[in-house]
Amino acid sequence: MAGISRDPAWRRRTEATESPEAEATVDEARGSGFEARIPNPQTPSPESRVPSPDPGASQSIPVQFIRTAEGLAAIRDELGDCTRCKLHGQGRKQIVFGVGSPAADIMFVGEAPGADEDTQGVPFVGRAGQLLTKMIEAMGLSRDEVYIANVLKCRPPNNRDPQPDEVESCEPFLFQQIATVQPKVVIALGAFAARTLLKTQDPISRLRGRIYDYRGAQLIPTFHPSFLLRSPGYKREAWEDLKKALGVLGRQPPSSPPAASRD
Repeated sequence: MAGISRDPAWRRRTEATESPEAEATVDEARGSGFEARIPNPQTPSPESRVPSPDPGASQSIPVQFIRTAEGLAAIRDELGDCTRCKLHGQGRKQIVFGVGSPAADIMFVGEAPGADEDTQGVPFVGRAGQLLTKMIEAMGLSRDEVYIANVLKCRPPNNRDPQPDEVESCEPFLFQQIATVQPKVVIALGAFAARTLLKTQDPISRLRGRIYDYRGAQLIPTFHPSFLLRSPGYKREAWEDLKKALGVLGRQPPSSPPAASRD
């Protein structure tokens, strides 16, 4: 595979005006609590995260899906057992690359792996990940239908904020993931992901509620699930952001998400 591109064209984007959204119905408002079923997290093997179809698989799997899966596998191979920044020597257990459908219309981008993710090698599997799963299901989707990744692929020590040199080393791989999956919507989870993707220092409160053109997709910033765990009063705003994502896809939110099996 050719090296990761650092061409400045990767960074261009044009801010778009806010899309109109329909007034929430009573049933939609109930969904603002993301009261969806929380599955028991399953840790897929590295092989299952990026499928390698057998020669006859094209008979049942779209060719584009196969090519995209192979493209993600090539990016992962290029990343290797990464030593490009100092994080490889600061206690990380493994690289956390990405998970989900190579043909996803929606891609969620977070900040960096936490302790649970570093242990399992899968993004968003801890408490924040369980809430993200509920948010996805409230949209009428499953984790298998979206793609989930982080700006950083390694856990910063003590979950500290990522540092500029770490982002510079790691973000080209995220850009390649976006270019390969070609989602219609990118949902930036939290201030750090939104600022990194949009190259701004604006707070998330100013960035969210708007839709941006971004690498052939529509980018929608929203609150990080970990923030929503600490400040559940902002779930309604996050739900409005998720409804914008569905609107881009021409989909209506479920009238009422499934009832939670546990809090």
